[in-house]
Amino acid sequence: MLFIVLLLVLAALGLLVPALTTSDTWWAWLSVGASAAAALVLCWDWWRRRRPGPVPAAAGAAAGRADREVGGAAPPGAGGEAAEPAGEDAEPGEEDTDAADALVVADLTDEVRVLDERPRYHLAACTWLAGRASLGLPVTEARQLGFTPCAVCAPDSTLAARKRSSGR
Repeated sequence: MLFIVLLLVLAALGLLVPALTTSDTWWAWLSVGASAAAALVLCWDWWRRRRPGPVPAAAGAAAGRADREVGGAAPPGAGGEAAEPAGEDAEPGEEDTDAADALVVADLTDEVRVLDERPRYHLAACTWLAGRASLGLPVTEARQLGFTPCAVCAPDSTLAARKRSSGR
């Protein structure tokens, strides 16, 4: 759509040159018409894009799952992006880690699981890992390599709570 607007603006500019070099107003009006057409195309494109489309079925299902959760509240640290992936191969969201938990986890050497070519690290008991080949890494190394915590198993909040409860 932007390409059409660009062509109309260039046509208006091209029509403006003969309007200025000759004393014929016909060229000027054609230039104004091309500019108006470009403005109409831009408005039409904006109107078309801002209309709300149909709600995807996955979004409605995710909202229903959140309502059926036991206790009505999300588990601690399970914020951030959607906790459950839309498809089997879809990447889980990133855990919304509390700053205090991130500081605690930064010094831990507990093992987390990572998948090759995937950006998240997980606990060994993560349901998203089921049946997938994973590698064990210390959580500090996983963080240094650029992995981020999974929203499904919430490894940062779990490991931080485990460390606080053990008192080590």
